Amino acid sequence: MTAADPGTRIVRWALVAGAVAGLLAVMAGAFGAHGLRHVVSERGLEVFQTAVSYQMYHALALVAGSLMPALGLPRKLLTLACGFWLAGMLLFSGSLYLLVLTGIHWLGPVTPVGGVCFMVGWVLLIVAALKQP
Repeated sequence: MTAADPGTRIVRWALVAGAVAGLLAVMAGAFGAHGLRHVVSERGLEVFQTAVSYQMYHALALVAGSLMPALGLPRKLLTLACGFWLAGMLLFSGSLYLLVLTGIHWLGPVTPVGGVCFMVGWVLLIVAALKQP
């Protein structure tokens, strides 16, 4: 992998974002398990754990997606997929974290938008895989 071969470069921002998101997911999981146990309801803990799980899944997807241009998959589609996964983490997991921690219920409609972002990212990965020569 060299600077002269842009088709095989990694999507560096997605690698960094995935690593940061993974770190934050581990931290949020520990906070939820230990810091929120006696503060929020059992349902609140479940919602918080859902946010952590989806964040970690998509942190790993960002890391994997960032490396796939080196396998010959189209960089533009992978960059878009990674962007949608990042937006999904912010909207889906972020809205659930805020809902549990603040009780602000108007955030509820934001969560499905994040879920759609996750799905669009996965569809873009499928398209990228099918376009590989």
